[in-house]
Amino acid sequence: QVQLVESGGGLVQAGESLRLSCAASGSVFRINAMGWYRQAPGQQRELVATITSGGSTNYADSVKGRFTISRDNAKNTAYLQMNSLKPEDTAVYYCTAVEVTAVNRYEYNRWGQGTQVTVSS
Repeated sequence: QVQLVESGGGLVQAGESLRLSCAASGSVFRINAMGWYRQAPGQQRELVATITSGGSTNYADSVKGRFTISRDNAKNTAYLQMNSLKPEDTAVYYCTAVEVTAVNRYEYNRWGQGTQVTVSS
């Protein structure tokens, strides 16, 4: 089973930038789509951005033009570059990946433990 480990969260001021990383480790056969979700206190978890193995991307309207998702397939790692951060971007950010297992070629959704991003005004 693949494990996802996020890093790069922290406390920044409004207008600043952060870059999140998500590394998949363990017995990796194939990773299809990867993505980032976030959950603010008292809110539901929401999609931030996704990227396919071929590099096609999708973004939430609230982050378009400010956030960029990318991945390095050779390293099984996804990134989220966050620019022009706003206080409303404050949340726990979770990485997700669709793992294809070698045993049965089934797809499984995997989640990281989350990393806190706090943007002060």
